[in-house]
Amino acid sequence: MTAFPNEIWYTRCPVPTPLGIAINQGVIDRDLAELGITVRSIQDTTDPDVRASHYDHHLAHSFRQGGSVPAIWARAAGSDTRVIGLSWVDESQLILTLPDSDIRTPADLRGKRIALPRRASQKIDIFRATALRALLAGLSLGGVGEDEVEWVDVDATDPDGFELVARGNWGGRPLYAAEFHALVRGEVDAIHVKGSLGHEYALLAGAHVVIDTGFHLDPRIRVNNGAPRPLTVDAATLERYPAVARRLLAHVVEAGEWAEARPDETLAYIARETGSPEQFVRAAYGGDTLHQRLKTDLDDASAEALQDFSDFLFERGFLPARVDVAAWIDRRPFETLDYLEALDAA
Repeated sequence: MTAFPNEIWYTRCPVPTPLGIAINQGVIDRDLAELGITVRSIQDTTDPDVRASHYDHHLAHSFRQGGSVPAIWARAAGSDTRVIGLSWVDESQLILTLPDSDIRTPADLRGKRIALPRRASQKIDIFRATALRALLAGLSLGGVGEDEVEWVDVDATDPDGFELVARGNWGGRPLYAAEFHALVRGEVDAIHVKGSLGHEYALLAGAHVVIDTGFHLDPRIRVNNGAPRPLTVDAATLERYPAVARRLLAHVVEAGEWAEARPDETLAYIARETGSPEQFVRAAYGGDTLHQRLKTDLDDASAEALQDFSDFLFERGFLPARVDVAAWIDRRPFETLDYLEALDAA
């Protein structure tokens, strides 16, 4: 009889992920319970060491699907993880100014002051990396060089230190609060926000959207922390308990298939997951097609995009080492799924 671990940990971000759907449906809990495995959420524990695994993936028998920055950083810092799936849900990446600003287009950003949030206490400054990537993409679309703007560091560090990102909060301080305060006080001319919460703040502030790079036709412009999102698992679990990894992956893939057939239920779920009203979810994630884009695969284009973003993070000093995405990806769980499906069809 095969022995299995007593527990498996999972973590996800409050964004659209097929893992989140599968967890919400309870299918992973029920399936692994048959193997005597208890499924636990990193977000639900108060142990700071366990909670830190959301970012550094140090916890044994754990899997994660969410923004790519922490997953890439953990790999670069030495965590022995493997990517067993990739999902790509485009996400709004807004550059905002005040409504009475003379900045209307990306070209108008030339010579302006642009906010870059800084959280000095973090192992990896996720939001700074995300903002920098989106802002540089937006500037490029206006023909504006990186050295043609003034970059302004905005302290967004929370006094409580290293915490998980909850709905609209970074350890207690509202997300984007520091950037908006700098904008309103006239310390900067433009800021970056993303996702459904970014759209909420933009509406409440009456801000002008200079550009949304998250839905640009060129995928190289769209690539960022949220696109693509890797599904990672610690290597020890994959090697010692391949059946667990396969079952987990199967449920995540099936969650995407479930979503594709249920657009209204999917939209309602994502609204609950993000904590945003459906109108902002539609705006941030392409509500009319969101249900069709929650697939998990190992598409070559997604892997190349992940490599491109990883290289960007390394070149910009966010990573301690370069990450070889091709070596990071382990295709065996997917190959096993394909084999079993072929047997079922025979």
